[in-house]
Amino acid sequence: MAKVDLTLSNDEFYERYGHKKTVAFYTLGCKVNQYETEVMAELFKKAGYEVVDFNEKADVYVINTCTVTNRSDMKSRQEIRKARKKNPDALVVAVGCYVQVSPAEVFSLPEVDIAIGTKDKDKIVDLVEEFTQKSQKLSVVNNIMIQKEYEEFGVTAYTERTRAYIKIQDGCNQYCTYCIIPYARGPVRSREPEKVIEEVKRFADSEYKEIVLTGIHIASYGKDLKNIGLLDIIKMIHEIDGIKRIRLSSIEPTFLTEEFVKEIANLPKMCRHYHVSLQSGCDETLKRMGRRYTTKEYKSVIDRLREYIKDVAITTDVMVGFPGETEEEFLKTYKFVEEICFSKMHVFKYSRRKGTRAYNFPNQVANHVKEDRSKKLIELSNRCERKFMESFIGKTLEVLFEQTVKNMDSYVEGLTDNYLSVAVKGHIQLLRNKIFPVKIKEIKDNFLIGEIEGI
Repeated sequence: MAKVDLTLSNDEFYERYGHKKTVAFYTLGCKVNQYETEVMAELFKKAGYEVVDFNEKADVYVINTCTVTNRSDMKSRQEIRKARKKNPDALVVAVGCYVQVSPAEVFSLPEVDIAIGTKDKDKIVDLVEEFTQKSQKLSVVNNIMIQKEYEEFGVTAYTERTRAYIKIQDGCNQYCTYCIIPYARGPVRSREPEKVIEEVKRFADSEYKEIVLTGIHIASYGKDLKNIGLLDIIKMIHEIDGIKRIRLSSIEPTFLTEEFVKEIANLPKMCRHYHVSLQSGCDETLKRMGRRYTTKEYKSVIDRLREYIKDVAITTDVMVGFPGETEEEFLKTYKFVEEICFSKMHVFKYSRRKGTRAYNFPNQVANHVKEDRSKKLIELSNRCERKFMESFIGKTLEVLFEQTVKNMDSYVEGLTDNYLSVAVKGHIQLLRNKIFPVKIKEIKDNFLIGEIEGI
């Protein structure tokens, strides 16, 4: 139990304990979790807290959990225990997807003082104060499956970033057989367009150049609202002065119709990068996964993107070792992704997840087989990534610079709109958060190395 009175004002707290109230965060999982951590950090700052690194001693530790695999649950528990060890007198808060799916399990952990599901994160500071007053463990986990409206939960100020993530929707209605997320996040709820635009304008006023639209299933944006969809909100953002780039975090292949692709191809602020989740290049496997497309349909989507958008980067997720995946099925996947040659693949091994239909599927694949298949696809991904990078040597690309390069003295790195990492010699103070044309000279350590033109 926390040994300090967190209901005190910051001045009173400092007078009694000799330091400001402090809070530290650890975030597991997806970009949506990262976004929501930013919001919670801002709520604590407004309440007078100083945000410190998770490895430092803090009065409050917040672990934003993930539950996409059993390993994610284990990692969440590890970080919860680490927090308590760092400061036995601190208040430890577990929030997010793992809490939502396994509330009793999380609440039973002796290190946890407060457990909050995927709803009510906006009340986190009030719950911390309530705990301090009552000194009783608190659990706030609602039935997310009946949630019908988007919980407004936005950021007004980012720190140390040049790209701003904006959450535009929550929830998923897909129910793929391997995925627990619909049960953690509930049904699709879309953010009101006015709120999205307000947040984008705040970032534009703060001189952010790139907006990344994120959510649990952003292709579903607007399905629960009237007369608006993802393309509409993109066009509205496109009109905002100051924003130079709009990037989508991930999108379902079925959404990339010819009409949609033609429209976005004519929007100059749209980044030429689409993360189009595949999961498997075998129709039989896709069917068992509950995915809603065939490899033929997927291939037509990729061909469409490449036809209408020059030098487009297409990244994807591929799962190996799904229950029943035979060697023949894996070879179909291998040949399919080899033919497409993605600019980058995120390859991961299937992990059984209680609560999903696939957990009880027969013919579970041995771990050593998953490992072997994973290595083969990663090697293929590296080759295709290199080929994509080599195609830009000698070309000039627009780069949004972000930070210094680790282990490369005097180099600054940034991203192109088609998701290539570029490094140049220069000073971070002069380049950060600015877009410059860069002539690409060579490849080194997974970076395109170039020189800025015109300065």
